[in-house]
Amino acid sequence: MASTKEDAAPNQELHAPQLKSPLPALYNSPNGISLPDAAPNPLPNAKSRRPAILGAGLLLLALALVVIYTGRGAFRSPIALVVVAAIGLAALLLQLRLRHDLTSVRGPLWLNALGVVCATVAVVADVFHLNFAFLLVTALGAVVCFAISGIIVLNALRKPRAAK
Repeated sequence: MASTKEDAAPNQELHAPQLKSPLPALYNSPNGISLPDAAPNPLPNAKSRRPAILGAGLLLLALALVVIYTGRGAFRSPIALVVVAAIGLAALLLQLRLRHDLTSVRGPLWLNALGVVCATVAVVADVFHLNFAFLLVTALGAVVCFAISGIIVLNALRKPRAAK
């Protein structure tokens, strides 16, 4: 005895599931609505991103040189941390210098100078094999100064500027 779908469930209606939404599709829809193939025109006041990309490339090159030409043991030294922090701060300050629309944003000079002094003292302490605790404190002081200076500059960059 062969059974059919009608014999198996006479009271149940068989429907295909509804997969289409009631809204028309936006891209190449069967209703004829499609997106244009041409690229939209760029904004007339859009600025070139070339300086930012070149700056990022130089930063990557500097960090790559530090990593490539540094031995394994040197990465355990606090001086390596100071060097990487100084490179990051230098990249941020270079970006401020290259972007002409950011003339009002300035890094705190006294904090950067204190960071450079701490970094120099840490290097001198490392070269002359002075107390290791002194080396750690001065290296940490340099990194903290560079970090706070970077945070201040980045915070100033994030604040909306008033329209001129």
